[in-house]
Formats: sequence, structure tokens, C-alpha cells
Amino acid sequence: MDRFRYIDRSGSNAEKYTLRKKLFGSETVEPMWVADMDIATPECVIHAVQERLLHPVLGYEIMRDSAFEAQMQWVNDHHGFSIKREWLSYSPSVVASIGCAIRAFSEAGDEVIVMDPVYPPFYSQVRNNGRQLILHPLKQDREGKYRFDIDMLRSQITPKTKLLLLCSPHNPVGRVWSHNELEALGEVCLEHNIRIISDEIHSDIVYAPYRHIPIASLSLELLENTVTLMGPGKTFNMAGFSISTVCIASEELRAAYDEEVHRLHWGEGAVLSHVAFESAYREAGEWHQEVMAHLTRNRKMIERVLTDHSTIVFHKPEATYLAWLDCRALGMGNSELRDFFVHKAGLGLSPGLSFGREGSGFMRLNFAVSTAVLENALTGLSKALRDA
Repeated sequence: MDRFRYIDRSGSNAEKYTLRKKLFGSETVEPMWVADMDIATPECVIHAVQERLLHPVLGYEIMRDSAFEAQMQWVNDHHGFSIKREWLSYSPSVVASIGCAIRAFSEAGDEVIVMDPVYPPFYSQVRNNGRQLILHPLKQDREGKYRFDIDMLRSQITPKTKLLLLCSPHNPVGRVWSHNELEALGEVCLEHNIRIISDEIHSDIVYAPYRHIPIASLSLELLENTVTLMGPGKTFNMAGFSISTVCIASEELRAAYDEEVHRLHWGEGAVLSHVAFESAYREAGEWHQEVMAHLTRNRKMIERVLTDHSTIVFHKPEATYLAWLDCRALGMGNSELRDFFVHKAGLGLSPGLSFGREGSGFMRLNFAVSTAVLENALTGLSKALRDA
């Protein structure tokens, strides 16, 4: 089976296709915005689900310990982070976990640090839960690499600052935070008793020579101060199963978090999700390696094509399958930039401004697609840039 052939998802109720007309005013625009892959989910996952469906009863189930243990082994093998079974619990999504953690570890009116730009639900989960945003702008250095400003961060903290939301690896800028960067960030949080909620959903989509480091793995103090959010959705293209996990080593924090989960009563998830989860972590290692090789080739293709166009700056992401395109040299406003990509290039991308003020003038392109789709997209973009 050619895992990287073109797969027509337009009739499958896929979000990125179903919402094309509503979002972009066109049914023909190439949708490259939602962060899932147009690549077949691992065969072992499909087969495991098919086998489970041979049993005629699909009732309530809980996640097996063996499913959690499969993820624990994967995380230890790939990231050197040794997790105990009692630290892990089920969640329907990372975003749901963020909201739950915000309510568990802060009060209405407390402040939460969010780094700009970042995945939009970081902002909405803070606001919708009645907390105050502290926006910490990530800044690019001379090489275009985004950095924390630790001195600025210290100056932004007040007695009401209770939480920091960390995106690691970072969506949309594609950074893999280094040991030293995470250590410095963790030190500030420990000094001020700020809990860290670390979204590590993209941790397995990392390009050599970079290596993901779970911030909770850096020290015992950070382990006790961090809530780590993980899942198979990005790694194995399984977002449709709505399953992730929450890792909390601290008994105190885990008790507070569990109390909030009990109020929500989101249960233990769905039987087919449990089966898919365990199968992916146990059996999809080879699939993951092949997908990473494909994404590496696609990333290189974008770099090669955009090298010929000085008006879009592309720094290869260290992680994720998301290209963060710096379009500021085109001299367009954000609405004009969006229209340019839709009507001139025929592409439906995520506008940078949706990731925060620091995203103004940028566009995010999902390159987890077939080679043919990416080639066609870049050909259309190149033509639009030449005609601009």
C-alpha cells in the first residue's frame, strides 16, 4: 500500500473540506489549514478496530492498563521520560485538558501566561474560564528562530499569576525548545510558584537533529510542578478518535485535577478509541518512521520552491508538519493576504493573525499531504507570487 498517495477526503465529512465554502468562499480551494494529515492512518490501527467490531456489543468500557503502558513505553523509548501508571488519565482532547487544568489550579480573575503566537484555543480557554491573559510575545532572533524573553517574562509576573501554558513543540512556529530554554523557563515558574501546563501533542513530529524534551523530565521539582498533555492524534493521524492523556506526577495536583474531571464527568472514552490508542503505540513505529521521512521530503520541497521567492520567508520547522510562512514582505494587510492565497494561489491556509498579534503578516500551511498535492499547491503559489 502506498501510504503517501493522494487520498480524496472531500466526501468523508473531513472538517478541512466540509468547511471550505464557509471559510474561503470556494469549494475548489486546496484546504491546507486544519492540523491533521491527508495520509492514511496506520493499518494496524484500522485492523485493530475492525477486529474489535467483530464483537457485537459496544458498551461502556474503561481504558486498559495495557493501553496506558503502551504509551508509557513509547514515551520512554522516544523521549527518555519514565512515567508511572498512576500519573496518567484519559482525556477526550488536549484542549479539554487545558480547560480542566485551568479550573483546577487557578481561580476566576487569576492570570495565565500565554505565548504569542500560539494555537488559538490557548487564548480562548483562558478567557472562557474567567482568567486573565498575560501575553508573552515570542521574538525572532537574527536567524529567524523564535525565543522566550526570560527577563521580560519575569517583569510580567504578578502575585496573581498562577499558570503558564507551554506549547512544546510549538504550534505554529515549529520550535523544539532546547534543554537550556526549558530549564530557564522552568526556573522562573518554580521561583514564582507558577504551575506549568505543557501541551506536547506534537512531540513525535520532530526532525533530526532536534529532540523533544518533556519539561517535566528535567528535574524532580519540575516533574512535581508540571501537567503534561499528550496523545496519538498528531503522531498517528488519529484526531478523529478523540483520545489523549494527562500526566500528573504530583499527588496534590492530580487530586485537584481529578476533582474537576469528576465535576465534568467525561468518563473513560469510547471502546474503539481505546483499541486504536493501544494498537498505535504498540505497532505503528515503522509507520511513524516512514511518515517522518515523507514529511522531511515535503519540508525540503517547500524550502526549495520558496528560495526562489524573496517575498515569503520560510524557516524550516524543527517540529510539526506546519509551515509558518512569513509574508510580510508582500506588503499586504491580513485580509488582503488571506484573499491573495485564496483567490490567486487557490490555497486555504490558516491566517497568522488567528494565532495572536505576533502572527500578523504570517500564514500557516499544513504540508502533511501527498507529494502531488504539495507540488500542485506550491506551483499555484509560485505563479501567484510571480504575478503579484
